[in-house]
Amino acid sequence: MSFNTKFKRLLASSLAVGLISSQVAMTSFAEPNEQSKKKDPKPFNLSLMHINDTHARLDNVAKRVTAVKEVRAAKPDALLLDAGDVFSGSLYFNEFKGQADLEFMNLLDYDIMTFGNHEFDLGASPEGHQALAEFVKNADFPFVSTNVNFSEDPNLAPLFNNQITDRVEDSNIYQGVVKEVNGEKVGFIGLTTEETKDISSPEAVVFKNYIKAAAKAVKKLENRGVNKIVAITHLGYDDNPQYDNDLELAKYVDGIDVIVGGHSHTQLNAPVVVSADENGVQKDPTVIVQAYQYSEYLGTLDVEFDKQGKVVGHAGQLIEIAKKAADPEAAALLKPYADKIAEIKNKPTGGFAQEFLAAPRLGPTSDISVRANELPIGNLITDGMLDKARDFNPNVSMAFQNGGGIRASIDQGEITYGEVLTTLPFGNTLATMKLTGAEIKNALEHSVSQAPGENGGFLHVSGMKFTYDSTKAAGSRVETMEVKNADGTFTAIDPAQEYVIATNAFTAKGGDGFTVFKNAYEQGRVTDLGASDWENLRDYVAELGTVNPVLEGRIVDVARP
Repeated sequence: MSFNTKFKRLLASSLAVGLISSQVAMTSFAEPNEQSKKKDPKPFNLSLMHINDTHARLDNVAKRVTAVKEVRAAKPDALLLDAGDVFSGSLYFNEFKGQADLEFMNLLDYDIMTFGNHEFDLGASPEGHQALAEFVKNADFPFVSTNVNFSEDPNLAPLFNNQITDRVEDSNIYQGVVKEVNGEKVGFIGLTTEETKDISSPEAVVFKNYIKAAAKAVKKLENRGVNKIVAITHLGYDDNPQYDNDLELAKYVDGIDVIVGGHSHTQLNAPVVVSADENGVQKDPTVIVQAYQYSEYLGTLDVEFDKQGKVVGHAGQLIEIAKKAADPEAAALLKPYADKIAEIKNKPTGGFAQEFLAAPRLGPTSDISVRANELPIGNLITDGMLDKARDFNPNVSMAFQNGGGIRASIDQGEITYGEVLTTLPFGNTLATMKLTGAEIKNALEHSVSQAPGENGGFLHVSGMKFTYDSTKAAGSRVETMEVKNADGTFTAIDPAQEYVIATNAFTAKGGDGFTVFKNAYEQGRVTDLGASDWENLRDYVAELGTVNPVLEGRIVDVARP
C-alpha cells in the first residue's frame, strides 16, 4: 500500500541514517481516497523510542547513548520512553541502587517512565522504598503510574500526584500526563502488573485492576480533548492473562492507540496490531511494541494519526545496540562505575567450595556433560532454587534447571560474585508452576530425549529423583519418578496429582522446547517470582558457607553402568 507523502519523507529520513532497513514493513490501515486526502492533508506523525527491562545492565550504556543520538539526529521530536524494571539484576544495582542508571537516563533526556515490578524489590528492607524515592527525586523526567496508589508509602507519597495533568514537572509521579508534540496533544498513562504484590515487595503501595484503571484514565483524557493516547506498560506482552497483559489491554480498553510494553522480555521485531475487541468486533487499531531486555535493543516506532486520532499507519523496528560505537562522553562517565563493579566481582559471596564444581561439555576427553548428566553443580543450583521458591510458596516440592543455562564451572575455594554471575549469566527470574505428575513425566521425557547426547533442555533436579533408559525410544524412556518428602523419604509421583515446581522463567515459558511448560504458562499456571537466578545462588552458597554438593543418584540412566 502507498503511504502519504509526509510519511514517505519520514521513512526516507530514517533510511538516511540507517535506522530503518529497506526490509522494514510499512503498514497503513486504510488507503486514503482523493476526498479524504483533501480533508486531511496533514496527518499527525508521532515518533517514539522505547526501552524496557534493562535491569541495571550498564556495560553497553555508552552504545545505547549513540543509538539514541542517531535517532534524534533524524527525528528531533522523537520521545524516549521506558517501560520499567530499571532496578535489580546486576551488580550495578546492588552497589548504586539505580543512581548509576539514572545518570545515563538523565544524560539521554528520557521523557517518561513507568514502574516495573522490580522497582519495588526493596520495599521490605529496613529503608523501605527510600532508594526508589531517591530515583524519582533525581530523575530529570516524570513518571506515569495509572493503576498504582502510592499514598500510604511514607517515601513515595510526597512524590505522588493522583491526577492527569499537562502541567508536568520532573521528579514527580502522575496518574497520566499530556504532552504537546508538534502542536498536538498526546496523552500518556502507565500500568504496572498487579502481580507485583506477589513477586516483589511493594508493602504499602497498592496495585489496582489495570483494565478498570486504564479505561477510567482514557475517558479522562478524551474528556480533555486528547484523542491520541499511549500506554506505557509493565504488564507483559502475552503474560499470564489471569493477572494482566498487553494483548488483553488492547482488546478490552478502547481509545489506547499505542502500547509500549515491558515485563515479559518479549522481542517484538515488528509492531503487533490489535484491531478487534474482546468480542472479536472490529475496533480502531492499537499498536503494541516491546524491545526485549537488558538494553540489547532500542525500539523505534513511528505512528501516523488522522484528524480523529485514529492510527492509520505505523513503522517500527528494533535497533541492535551492540552494533553501535560507544559514545565517548558516556564511556568516560561509565568508567568509575565500571571500575567499582570490577572490584566487586572479586567480592566473596561467603561460600567456600570444597571441590571444583565442573560444568563440562561432551568432547574428546569427556563423556560427561552439564547438558546430559547429573552433576554436583546442577544439584547445588536446583537446591538453591527450591530453597528460594519455598520462601514464596512452602508447597513447592521440586525444582528444575536447564543444563543449557549453566554456563561455567566454579573453582575450588572462595566463591566470588563474579563466578556466580559467570555460571548463571542470563539473569533469569525464578518461577513456580502447577503441573500434574503426568506433565512432569512429559517434561522429563523431553529432558532426556537426546541422551546420552547433549540437550540444552536437560533438567537438573531437586526435591525428586528419576530413572530412565536411554536405549528406548524418545518419549518412552522415563521409568520411575519420585518426590522427596519432608522426612527425606521418597514417594512415587502420582500422574493424576498436582504438584508445584520451580524453574527459571525462560524454561517456564517453553524455552528449550518444553511445550508442556509453554502450555501451562499459556493456561495461567505460572507465577514469576522475580528473583534473579544468580542472586538466588549467591544467597544460597552464603547460607551454606561450606559448599560441597555431591552426586546423589537424582538422575540415573539405567542403560549406563
